[in-house]
Amino acid sequence: MTEIDAKIDALVPSWMNLPDVAERLGLEITRIRPLIKEGQLIAVRRGENRVLMVPSDFIGDGKIVKGLAGTLTLLKDDGFTDEEALEWLFTEDPTLPGTPAQALRENRGTEVKRRAQALAV
Repeated sequence: MTEIDAKIDALVPSWMNLPDVAERLGLEITRIRPLIKEGQLIAVRRGENRVLMVPSDFIGDGKIVKGLAGTLTLLKDDGFTDEEALEWLFTEDPTLPGTPAQALRENRGTEVKRRAQALAV
């Protein structure tokens, strides 16, 4: 396990495999990988079997948390890898307060996007 993998595992409270994500979203499993590829969701390989996993916090009431896709686009545009984006999303930010992922779940996406845009400066 790499250092960033260990850090992400310590920050992200829980993970879901792709079949569970599909079930929670009410979609066919074949629709989940395109969502990841399109930047609507982020998934990284976890565990001994290196299975693609999505942080549970990204799935709300039958849908992807509002504002996540836009935030992921901003972070990718800033040059973040998927792992770096997860680290940023799950690291406490006292000015929010909480983590950016938590703020997205609480429908405070505008503030999260402002902070993500400021990273590019």
